Amino acid sequence: MTVPAGPRPPAKERARFTSRAAVLAVVICAIAMSLAYPVREYIGQRRQIDQLEAQRQAIEVQLHNLDAQHRKLDDRTYVEQQARDQLHMCLPSQTCYVVIPPRHLAGPAAPAHGPGTPWYERLWHSVRAADQVPAK
Repeated sequence: MTVPAGPRPPAKERARFTSRAAVLAVVICAIAMSLAYPVREYIGQRRQIDQLEAQRQAIEVQLHNLDAQHRKLDDRTYVEQQARDQLHMCLPSQTCYVVIPPRHLAGPAAPAHGPGTPWYERLWHSVRAADQVPAK
């Protein structure tokens, strides 16, 4: 028996989503899920390492500054100069003078009820002034 040479029946379409593809998708998702936590931990630890490195560098700079200050304070002449400048001290063999700048003399005295006086004092002064009889 021979098959007629007429039109062929359409071939069965293959399913796009096979069981193999489903298993492969599940395996890929499982691998991605198992790698997500370690990757997140790695990124967090790298961030922490970077922060600690920056903190170490800041402490190192502070250590160098304190070391330089320590070397300065070991120098006797520097300590004497600081005592003279900041504490106004002098050696027993020296005579020290302190120059006081002159005061600026103000003009006439400010009135008792100026803008700097509290409101109740200004009120009291106005009451007292109202009781006085004007001079003729």
